[in-house]
Amino acid sequence: MLAFAPTSLTPVLATAGIGWMYYRRIRRQFGRQQYQPRRVLARLALLALVLVALVVMAAVDARVAIGVGIGLAAGAVLAWLSLRHTVLECVDGQGWYTPHPWIGATLSLLLLGRLAWRFGQGGMFGGAAAQAHAASPLTLGIAATLVGFYLINGAGLAWRMRALRMSIPHAAAASPGA
Repeated sequence: MLAFAPTSLTPVLATAGIGWMYYRRIRRQFGRQQYQPRRVLARLALLALVLVALVVMAAVDARVAIGVGIGLAAGAVLAWLSLRHTVLECVDGQGWYTPHPWIGATLSLLLLGRLAWRFGQGGMFGGAAAQAHAASPLTLGIAATLVGFYLINGAGLAWRMRALRMSIPHAAAASPGA
């Protein structure tokens, strides 16, 4: 008879939890989304902290600095393109937006591709392979691309949504805190 150990479920539950987080992240890249200003501001604050951590790591190693710099530049360009193609609307005083699906798909594939590469190289299980990839310029560059994109895109979305609400007289009157 096999004994059941609760610790044997830990990797399965952790993988399922991470998978659910990635599913939710990818789902937000497609289709019409309700704009939630508090959530956007909380996300921007968290991403600003992550950006500070990336800059600190970049200050230690010149190769990492180059990767982070290129990543931030790429994220800024993608965010600018995404904001130009994001459709905004205000219905009954509530803001809605539809992000550009191709840019969202590109970012999702970039993230999942790097995770698959790290998994294939043994970087997810610890040991020497994980230490070699822990602060690689490529990994931190991809992280900087994502952080830069979501920071600029979130701030631009907040700015554009606020401008949209102010341009609609009944929406501005209905939501005084906007």
